[in-house]
Amino acid sequence: MYYKRIHELREDNDKTQKEIAELLNTTQQHYSRIENGTTEITADRIIILAKFYNVTTDYILGLKDK
Repeated sequence: MYYKRIHELREDNDKTQKEIAELLNTTQQHYSRIENGTTEITADRIIILAKFYNVTTDYILGLKDK
């Protein structure tokens, strides 16, 4: 579920995969695999994304809808 949320958050904030990959200190290709659900995301990167998008980690993980 998280991969759908991070994809939606990225698009809602008009960011590219490359921009988010740089934020996470990874490659665009690796980040693309995270968004597609073929590669797991680490907890520290979920925290970085939550802070960046100003949402909770529970929201990203699909535990809460707001």
